[in-house]
Amino acid sequence: MRVATVSIASALAFELVSAIPAPSPFRWPGNPNNQKTLNVQLGPRPYYLVNNMDPGPLKDKLASCSEGPFRTTDFSISHRGAPLQFPEHTTESLLAGVRMGAGVMECDVAFTKDKQLVCRHSHCDLHMTTNILTKPDLAAKCTKPFTPADPAKGTPASASCCTSDITLAEFKTLCGKMEANDLTATNVTQFLRGTPPFRTDLYSTCGTLMTHKEFISIVDGLGLGLKFTPELKTPTVKMPFQGTYTQQQFAQQLVDEYKAAGIDPRRVYAQSFLIDDIFYWISKEPAFGQQAMFLDERVDTAAGYTNATASIPELARRGLRIIAPPMFALTTVDAQKRIVPSEYAIAAKKAGLEIITWTIERSGLLRTGGGYYYDYVKEVINNDGDMYTMLDVLAKQVGIKAIFSDWPATVTYYANCMGLC
Repeated sequence: MRVATVSIASALAFELVSAIPAPSPFRWPGNPNNQKTLNVQLGPRPYYLVNNMDPGPLKDKLASCSEGPFRTTDFSISHRGAPLQFPEHTTESLLAGVRMGAGVMECDVAFTKDKQLVCRHSHCDLHMTTNILTKPDLAAKCTKPFTPADPAKGTPASASCCTSDITLAEFKTLCGKMEANDLTATNVTQFLRGTPPFRTDLYSTCGTLMTHKEFISIVDGLGLGLKFTPELKTPTVKMPFQGTYTQQQFAQQLVDEYKAAGIDPRRVYAQSFLIDDIFYWISKEPAFGQQAMFLDERVDTAAGYTNATASIPELARRGLRIIAPPMFALTTVDAQKRIVPSEYAIAAKKAGLEIITWTIERSGLLRTGGGYYYDYVKEVINNDGDMYTMLDVLAKQVGIKAIFSDWPATVTYYANCMGLC
């Protein structure tokens, strides 16, 4: 794809947070402390993407940065670790994201039956992201046990296993796997397959699951001063859970675990899809609330996009500082077939909001338009290198603060090349 870019008068907002206490000395697991700094390693993928780009100034600029050096950048947010290749929300995935230079690490926060916080993308995804169905004693506790596909009736295989179905001790016996299932399965072994072809099961051996407290300890213990972005996952069980555990208690418990660990609030970007969670933090925990991030999925429909755009000034008036829509909502294509900022992006900037967006490296091959995350620009997306064209518009024209990535190396490479570190 040959896409021109158009600059608008919007400054990049990549200032560093000042006066945050210096981190403790760098410590990598197993490192005998003779290394003083992290050796950021990006692997071959960024180079593949650059080589795949159409000729032009952006490709030339990115190619000129091939030999680094590369360092950690807050512009690169590790989305669930590095789930393009590693089982999400596992220690292995988390450390892969750190190694690839992500400066902000994510834990999606769900709760167990005994109301302990754990890292899972959904309260009810254990049947897709762990081996719970292979453990009869735990599989029997699932909200919806495994049911095989019935080709004669045309019904798919199904199951639903939630963190709230089991205790923390039981959760810690599970192994993480790549997020996938096979809806044509007639047995559990088949059901646990289905990893998309653009991903891999190479590292899907037995990923180490984490509690939220363990996540905090691992990230802080590296001594790199990395930042945290925990997402308060919208519960799929009825709240109050067990009749007493409220949504507000859930939101408070998340913050309390950072306070108990002595984490400076300026290192924490709490997220939620529920605006009431954001306003709770702004009101009850302002030191954390001022960096709370509203994940705006209202844009998923045309009417929702219009309403979301119109609501931005009011959200800002009520204290929201960071808005985070999916990246398709921030761009559109103009009459000259150029990727440009959308009405939503312009409205967010006009309201003085910082913008963080999601998720790059989650779409697979881009030769057919890129799907959901490229929805409003899909007509000009036709190769994997277009990922960097999109990212360049988001960074330079939209002025995003940061972006989530399923493979942080891709964003780390761009950010280092463009001086966003």
